[in-house]
Amino acid sequence: MQGINKTVSFTAGGLILFFVAVASLFTESFGARVSAVQAAIVGNFGWFYVLSVAGFLLFTLWLFLSPYSAIKLGKDDDEPEFSYPTWFAMLFSAGMGIGLLFYGVAEPMLHFANPRIGEGGTPDAAREAMNLAFLHWGLHAWGIYIVVGLALGYFAYRHDLPLTIRSALYPLLGDRIRGWPGHIVDITAIVGTLFGIATSLGLGVTQINAGFAYLGLLGVGTTQQMVLLVVITAIATVSAVSGVGKGIRRLSELNMLGGLLLLAFVFLLGPTVFLLSTLVENIGRYLWTLPYTSFRTLPYSGAEWQASWTMFYWGWWISWAPFVGMFIARVSRGRTIREFIGGVLFAPVALTFVWFTVFGETAIHMEMFDGGGMAKAVADSVPTALFVMLDRLPLSTITSALGTLMVVCFFVTSADSGALVIDIIGSGGNQDPPIATRIFWAVLSGAVAAVLLLVGGLQALQTAAVTTALPFTIVMVLMCVSLVISLREERGILRDRRTVRESLAPGAEAEAMPALPAAGDDWRQRLGAMVGRRTAVQVAIPPGGGAARREVARFIAETVQPALRDVAVELERLGRRVEIESSAFSAGLTVLRDGQEEFSYTIRARAYHPLTLALPALEDDTDPWQRRVEVILRGGLHKQLPPDRTSREAITQDVVHEYGKWLGW
Repeated sequence: MQGINKTVSFTAGGLILFFVAVASLFTESFGARVSAVQAAIVGNFGWFYVLSVAGFLLFTLWLFLSPYSAIKLGKDDDEPEFSYPTWFAMLFSAGMGIGLLFYGVAEPMLHFANPRIGEGGTPDAAREAMNLAFLHWGLHAWGIYIVVGLALGYFAYRHDLPLTIRSALYPLLGDRIRGWPGHIVDITAIVGTLFGIATSLGLGVTQINAGFAYLGLLGVGTTQQMVLLVVITAIATVSAVSGVGKGIRRLSELNMLGGLLLLAFVFLLGPTVFLLSTLVENIGRYLWTLPYTSFRTLPYSGAEWQASWTMFYWGWWISWAPFVGMFIARVSRGRTIREFIGGVLFAPVALTFVWFTVFGETAIHMEMFDGGGMAKAVADSVPTALFVMLDRLPLSTITSALGTLMVVCFFVTSADSGALVIDIIGSGGNQDPPIATRIFWAVLSGAVAAVLLLVGGLQALQTAAVTTALPFTIVMVLMCVSLVISLREERGILRDRRTVRESLAPGAEAEAMPALPAAGDDWRQRLGAMVGRRTAVQVAIPPGGGAARREVARFIAETVQPALRDVAVELERLGRRVEIESSAFSAGLTVLRDGQEEFSYTIRARAYHPLTLALPALEDDTDPWQRRVEVILRGGLHKQLPPDRTSREAITQDVVHEYGKWLGW
């Protein structure tokens, strides 16, 4: 199948299908295994999760304050695509999800009624309940997302690597990211992301079932949940096929509007002054206790509690990190590292704190000062927590219907966006992967959620998140190392340039460090200014047939080869030795310096037939075809060149451009 990395997609898909098959055939014994796996991971690697997540937060804060923070996620002259209000709105949309609706009331009430230590139902229990909710949904979660989003945005937009996970490890793996080391990184990201999404879908379908039951439309049970899962996964699949510009964007807008309406309704009709007071106190308590809670492992007691709460959340956020990280990277091009961290770390966290205060503290107020009953209702059925709270406010039927609709929309958004991100990773960074694979990943997400619900319900969902996140935690640690290596090297290059300029006599700078003429100037002057810089580039044009093959052969002979010869003549005049190799469908240029390869640029030409719903005639030489040119950077990574950049002059300019672009690697 064209457009995908078959090794990554087939391996990841095969592993997940194997899990689904085994869990379906051996449901009871598999459920017991699930419990054992969770206990083993928490017992042996709990400290690693806690240390890693705390480290990710400290790493982001260090970058925020470091000299590297002025570096852009993009070229130096790139400007942000979105205004601050629009950007913040999209970050809020990324932070909103099924989890906030599911746990916004339930988590504070569960901690309040059954605190980790002390007596339940007291003011101290209320304070600790909100502190734990803030801990689990606050800075640590977004610190995790920032590590992945920052690495993807930096390497994709500043160094033109594809927007995929393996790109973030280029400084460590080099050319090996095109082989099995890179494949393993992407496979790990796909498996972790899919199980993280399945966890959200599993939580969502139980809450949708509870909402329909409250409205009197459907009973509560496993059968009903499976039917809902099938129906809504089908809707999500249709949305995923429609792409980001239609289905996903419109559902995200609907989610945001519904969430803000519901938030404003509860704030205004609930105990407003009480909510404002507790918000201020809760933020202060959270910041005061943050150093201790960030490193709390509970080695003397509470391992079971840690597994059900903090460990589950850290695993859940890590498994979601490729999905959310890629989203925030895609909308943050042109922002500096400081802008990125400041916006992503503080704006969504502030809104999350408001959400938990409005919903959680309203429920606690009802329990403490307004007749009680909330704690028992939540203990009886966690998915009904939101609806029980809304039932105590005016217009409960309308708000419950809105809440149910929002969970459905979040369900669909999570499934379709997640499927698209997984497909992009499985396609080597292709922003428009094949429709068939989008459908496959969307359906598989629903299937995994169904299996997890059948084999163990909420505990199985928690175990899936914690287990699959473990290997990706290691990848994230390597991402941090990779970022530091690259940022230091970039700063070192800038420092060396500055040192040279400062050491030159007045008037000598232009001679020692010739400025690069702007694009469009004589490419020979640009090449002369850049000789000595090291890079490695390939250019590829993907497969086809018929008359298209003859056209491609002409393209190589009449356009590519002359362009490469032009560059070779000029390079040899500048003292470089150049070799050119060509065949019917490819041509390449290699620059040697002191007998070592300094630079390479190859074009492999093939043709693509445009996508059509009609069955094309196999021998029809008049079939239309499309030539697509992709620049493959080191590691087999590529960017696409527009059709108007495949002329002889354009290819010559691109060779020169790529020769100089990778200064410092």
